[in-house]
Amino acid sequence: MDNNNDATFNIQLDPKAILDKSFKKAMRGYDPDEVDEFLDQVIKDYESYNAELDRLNEDNARLRSRVDELTKQLSVSKSIAGSTPQQPSASATNYDILKRLSNLERHVFGSKLSEQSQPQGESHSSGIDQY
Repeated sequence: MDNNNDATFNIQLDPKAILDKSFKKAMRGYDPDEVDEFLDQVIKDYESYNAELDRLNEDNARLRSRVDELTKQLSVSKSIAGSTPQQPSASATNYDILKRLSNLERHVFGSKLSEQSQPQGESHSSGIDQY
C-alpha cells in the first residue's frame, strides 16, 4: 500500500523564529511585556503541534507497515487455500456415511428379515435379495 498522501506544509515560523523576533519600539505601540507573553504562548502551541505531528507521523508509519504485513499474510493465505483441495462439508460427509450404513444394514439384515417373513417351505433358491 504505497499511498503517500503526506501533505507538504509551508511553515514559515518555527518556535525559535518566534522567540528571536524583535519589534521596533514606537511611541504608541503595544506593551512589550504583553507581546512577549503572547509570543511565549504561541511558541508553546507550536511546540505542542510539532510534537503531536511527529507522534502522528510515527503512528501512521507503524500502521502502514502493519497493513502491508497483514496484506502479505492474506495473500499467502489465499494462495494456500487456493492450492489445497476443498474438504467436503461435515454434513455431506455425515450424510454419505449414514447412506452407506443404511445400505449395509439393508443388505445384511434385509435378507434375514425376508427369510423370517417367508413360510418355511418357500426359500429363495436364486440367492438374490429382493428389495
